[in-house]
Amino acid sequence: MENYLQDLFKNQQYDADSFFLIAGPCVVESEALIDEVAGTVSSICKRLGIPYIFKSSYRKANRTSAGSFMGIGDEEALQLLKNLGNKYQLPTTSDIHSAPEAAMAAQYVDVLQIPAFLCRQTDLLIAAGETGKIVNVKKGQFVNGPSMKFAVEKINNTGNNKVGLIERGNTFGYQDLVVDYRNITWMRDIKVPVIMDCTHSLQQPNQSGGVTGGNPELIETIAKAAIATGADGLFIETHPNPAAAKSDGANMLRLDLLEPLLEKLVKIRKAVI
Repeated sequence: MENYLQDLFKNQQYDADSFFLIAGPCVVESEALIDEVAGTVSSICKRLGIPYIFKSSYRKANRTSAGSFMGIGDEEALQLLKNLGNKYQLPTTSDIHSAPEAAMAAQYVDVLQIPAFLCRQTDLLIAAGETGKIVNVKKGQFVNGPSMKFAVEKINNTGNNKVGLIERGNTFGYQDLVVDYRNITWMRDIKVPVIMDCTHSLQQPNQSGGVTGGNPELIETIAKAAIATGADGLFIETHPNPAAAKSDGANMLRLDLLEPLLEKLVKIRKAVI
């Protein structure tokens, strides 16, 4: 594990050989929701020895429909994330969407996440790097793994070497994605931690109704293959009731299904290291 990740997880007890987990609901819907998810997942990860980063976006700017839920308000949601991190002694992460958001969000969260559609946005990557925070960049649906070295270089050129890459599939036709697991190996060759996004890689975007679809029944398949092929971490969006979620409900994992999945993944990890 990279030294900066060891520092990030310094308040947690975990198996040194474990993958790490980034998990939470897609967007901050309410304090009660993020508290329920963080408390539940934190307890599971402690038992299984998995280092854990809580994820929930303070705002969802990249939505298909103008009528889609975007958030409860930036400052309110960011403060809730900071409070939650303090309460459970967890690092937190959220998407950012523009250069000015980088410095703002960095005051509240520990890891900045660059959305896939923005992975080539130079000013955004530089602004994120200049905060000194860990920056996780999602690989665009339109690029291959080796091309992500340029995103890493842009952040490194700010003097920030705390960079991770997230695989989330490639566009397949107009309304589907497919995961090419070669990208995990190729991105690890860039010498950065590589994380598999097990939920967004199962999206079915650009639906005629303006709401993205998904195949959550395949999350376990994606996660197992990712661990077997050497992913350093997993990204899993989870919600107590995905059908009622205000964002990405079609591809989130139901919260009560997370623990048995992680139990299986821990066994696979021990078999392949």
